[in-house]
Amino acid sequence: MLVLTRRTGESVRIGDEVTVTVLDIRGDVVRVGIQAPRSVAVHRDEVYRELRKENEQAARTADAGAALLSDALRRRAPGPRPGPGPAAGPRKPQE
Repeated sequence: MLVLTRRTGESVRIGDEVTVTVLDIRGDVVRVGIQAPRSVAVHRDEVYRELRKENEQAARTADAGAALLSDALRRRAPGPRPGPGPAAGPRKPQE
Protein backbone atom coordinates (compact mmCIF):
# COMPACT_ATOMS: atom_id res chain seq x y z
CA MET A 1 0.00 0.00 0.00
CA LEU A 2 1.27 3.43 -0.92
CA VAL A 3 0.81 5.98 1.87
CA LEU A 4 0.90 9.68 0.96
CA THR A 5 0.43 12.94 2.82
CA ARG A 6 -1.70 15.50 1.00
CA ARG A 7 -3.11 18.86 2.07
CA THR A 8 -6.43 20.40 1.04
CA GLY A 9 -6.35 21.16 -2.68
CA GLU A 10 -3.53 18.70 -3.43
CA SER A 11 -4.05 15.71 -5.70
CA VAL A 12 -2.81 12.23 -6.50
CA ARG A 13 -2.78 10.82 -10.04
CA ILE A 14 -3.58 7.18 -10.70
CA GLY A 15 -2.51 6.26 -14.19
CA ASP A 16 -3.22 8.80 -16.92
CA GLU A 17 -6.96 9.17 -16.36
CA VAL A 18 -7.75 9.25 -12.62
CA THR A 19 -7.14 12.16 -10.26
CA VAL A 20 -7.95 12.09 -6.54
CA THR A 21 -8.05 15.54 -4.89
CA VAL A 22 -8.32 16.33 -1.17
CA LEU A 23 -11.23 18.79 -0.96
CA ASP A 24 -11.63 19.31 2.78
CA ILE A 25 -10.32 18.03 6.09
CA ARG A 26 -12.42 18.36 9.25
CA GLY A 27 -11.15 16.46 12.26
CA ASP A 28 -10.85 12.83 11.25
CA VAL A 29 -13.04 13.21 8.14
CA VAL A 30 -11.43 13.80 4.76
CA ARG A 31 -13.51 14.73 1.70
CA VAL A 32 -11.98 13.66 -1.58
CA GLY A 33 -12.97 14.30 -5.16
CA ILE A 34 -12.32 11.65 -7.79
CA GLN A 35 -12.09 12.57 -11.45
CA ALA A 36 -12.20 9.54 -13.72
CA PRO A 37 -13.65 8.58 -17.11
CA ARG A 38 -17.15 7.10 -17.07
CA SER A 39 -15.68 3.76 -18.12
CA VAL A 40 -13.93 3.49 -14.72
CA ALA A 41 -16.21 2.27 -11.93
CA VAL A 42 -15.75 4.27 -8.71
CA HIS A 43 -17.48 3.01 -5.54
CA ARG A 44 -17.14 3.41 -1.80
CA ASP A 45 -15.57 0.24 -0.44
CA GLU A 46 -18.71 -0.90 1.41
CA VAL A 47 -20.81 -0.45 -1.75
CA TYR A 48 -18.22 -2.33 -3.83
CA ARG A 49 -18.23 -5.27 -1.40
CA GLU A 50 -22.06 -5.43 -1.46
CA LEU A 51 -22.14 -5.35 -5.29
CA ARG A 52 -19.54 -8.09 -5.44
CA LYS A 53 -21.50 -10.25 -2.96
CA GLU A 54 -24.72 -9.83 -4.98
CA ASN A 55 -22.90 -10.69 -8.23
CA GLU A 56 -21.47 -13.85 -6.69
CA GLN A 57 -24.94 -14.89 -5.45
CA ALA A 58 -26.43 -14.24 -8.89
CA ALA A 59 -23.70 -16.34 -10.52
CA ARG A 60 -24.40 -19.21 -8.11
CA THR A 61 -28.13 -18.98 -8.88
CA ALA A 62 -27.42 -19.04 -12.62
CA ASP A 63 -25.10 -22.03 -12.18
CA ALA A 64 -27.77 -23.87 -10.18
CA GLY A 65 -30.38 -23.13 -12.88
CA ALA A 66 -28.06 -24.40 -15.60
CA ALA A 67 -27.42 -27.59 -13.60
CA LEU A 68 -31.17 -28.19 -13.16
CA LEU A 69 -31.77 -27.70 -16.88
CA SER A 70 -28.90 -30.01 -17.76
CA ASP A 71 -30.24 -32.72 -15.41
CA ALA A 72 -33.74 -32.38 -16.85
CA LEU A 73 -32.42 -32.76 -20.40
CA ARG A 74 -30.40 -35.84 -19.45
CA ARG A 75 -33.44 -37.51 -17.84
CA ARG A 76 -35.62 -36.86 -20.86
CA ALA A 77 -36.96 -40.13 -22.33
CA PRO A 78 -35.14 -41.24 -25.49
CA GLY A 79 -37.20 -41.78 -28.61
CA PRO A 80 -37.99 -40.31 -31.98
CA ARG A 81 -38.10 -36.58 -31.97
CA PRO A 82 -40.69 -34.76 -34.02
CA GLY A 83 -39.28 -33.41 -37.25
CA PRO A 84 -40.09 -30.13 -38.89
CA GLY A 85 -42.94 -31.72 -40.89
CA PRO A 86 -43.56 -31.44 -44.61
CA ALA A 87 -41.77 -28.65 -46.34
CA ALA A 88 -44.00 -25.70 -46.96
CA GLY A 89 -43.83 -24.53 -50.52
CA PRO A 90 -46.06 -23.47 -53.37
CA ARG A 91 -48.92 -25.88 -53.99
CA LYS A 92 -49.69 -27.26 -57.42
CA PRO A 93 -53.18 -26.49 -58.61
CA GLN A 94 -55.46 -29.51 -58.60
CA GLU A 95 -56.92 -30.67 -61.92
